[in-house]
Amino acid sequence: MPMRVMAAGLLVVALAAACGGGRDTPLDVITLAVPSSPNNLDPRVGTDEVSQKIQQLVYSTLFALNQRLEVVGLLAERWESPAPTTYVVSLRKGVRFHDGHELTSDDVVYTFTSLLDPNFISPRKGAYRMLDRVRAVDRYTVEFTLKEPFGSFPINLVIPIVPKGAGAGLRNAPIGTGPYRFVSFAVDDRVVLAPFEGYMDGAPRNGGVVIKVVPDDTMRGLELRKGGVDLVVNDLAPDIVHQLRTDPMLQVVEAPGTDYAYVGLNLRDPVLKDVRVRQALAYAVDRDAIVTHLRRGLARPAVGILPPMSWAFTPDVADYRFDPARAGALLDEAGYRDPDGPGPAPRLHLTLKVSSTEFNRLQSSVLQQDFARVGVALDVRTYEFATLYADVLKGNFQLFTLQWVGVSDPDMLRRVFHTRQMPPSGFNRGFFSNPAVDALIDEATVSNDDTRRRALFADAQRLISREVPYISLWYKTNVAVARRDLTGLRLSPSADFLFLRGVTRVPQQPTAP
Repeated sequence: MPMRVMAAGLLVVALAAACGGGRDTPLDVITLAVPSSPNNLDPRVGTDEVSQKIQQLVYSTLFALNQRLEVVGLLAERWESPAPTTYVVSLRKGVRFHDGHELTSDDVVYTFTSLLDPNFISPRKGAYRMLDRVRAVDRYTVEFTLKEPFGSFPINLVIPIVPKGAGAGLRNAPIGTGPYRFVSFAVDDRVVLAPFEGYMDGAPRNGGVVIKVVPDDTMRGLELRKGGVDLVVNDLAPDIVHQLRTDPMLQVVEAPGTDYAYVGLNLRDPVLKDVRVRQALAYAVDRDAIVTHLRRGLARPAVGILPPMSWAFTPDVADYRFDPARAGALLDEAGYRDPDGPGPAPRLHLTLKVSSTEFNRLQSSVLQQDFARVGVALDVRTYEFATLYADVLKGNFQLFTLQWVGVSDPDMLRRVFHTRQMPPSGFNRGFFSNPAVDALIDEATVSNDDTRRRALFADAQRLISREVPYISLWYKTNVAVARRDLTGLRLSPSADFLFLRGVTRVPQQPTAP
């Protein structure tokens, strides 16, 4: 199958030209490159990716997610749910903010009540619509009361805690309880963080972190090669990672991730409302080829929106492995027979809308070839992301490709596939509706029993997979490219930056001439 590779020759020449030093920070400081400046370092407000990564280092959260995406305590020492609408959280004692004062229930209450305040502007507010009130029971105990039962509520407690009374100053000068304290912020240049010796789980093993803004993808690769930065996490194109693997001064660390790429289908479309057509299109896609050639192995074929490491994931679903013959038989069954056999005349025409990024253009070309193999002519139309997204929200599409980033909770099944979540209420943009799926998700939503919820979510995933509201493509592999002298590189499923506290530099032994 012919595939274009992104300016591979120019990339090799550019990366080969990088040489020499280039460090402008002390050796025990870890310099990490990111594509843009943070928008807002107040975790209640700043939700862009770079802001959130820095917030992970400066603040601490009540809860965190483990390797199976289960909610576990961080600032919370323990928690219980004495009633379906009540959660009581006990805090760790002796946790200090960077200015020296102790974190207490007052800080937790302040953080969440600010999100409930109608005058406080935050994109996070929607996640707390079900929260009725939060109160301090005592100095180290907080009670959350919900308006109605919601089994996924604890994941909404994975949010950084700010000090009581904190105002707009957190935007550019944050104060938290995390492993690093804020030092300085130069817009479009860098954020400097120093190790916090009083961190509750022990001081970082390095002399601090510099978050350096390097907007261009190829330039980030050049900076790595010449030593101007030490580390890039998930911000290099697969082709660049492929080239950097050959550099003896660099290392590549991979770990399974939670980002999910898919083709969305409009189930109100006269052609796509037939499940046989949707299943045929799923069988037509060679996901392994996309993963191997376009993603350079930095992904794995996907079977559904929940990632395999999730505690609620079930592998027992309809898995549409590449099968052009099966695709053709289903299209025949649906009444779309090939008018000229293996000839050029198509069975039917469909339109795919994609964003104008290079990777999406390449991927859509592969989909176009795959569909043509089974007699489906695919008209690919590219748009700037804002235009594409507006059309998706309006249901103005037959097919589109997008990614869900950081899928961490099975409540995504409700938000994406429940009948009541059709726009403008939710993310069911393909207008999928199945009463049996709705009933399973409704029961799972109000249950506090994770064993029961796991069984309900598994049944929902099986039904959804047979209906094919999405054609699953791949789960992203998290990848860090770093200087060879760094140790302690351990990526989590969400690729958060907390692992940096364990990163240190080990001098490399000179190699023999």
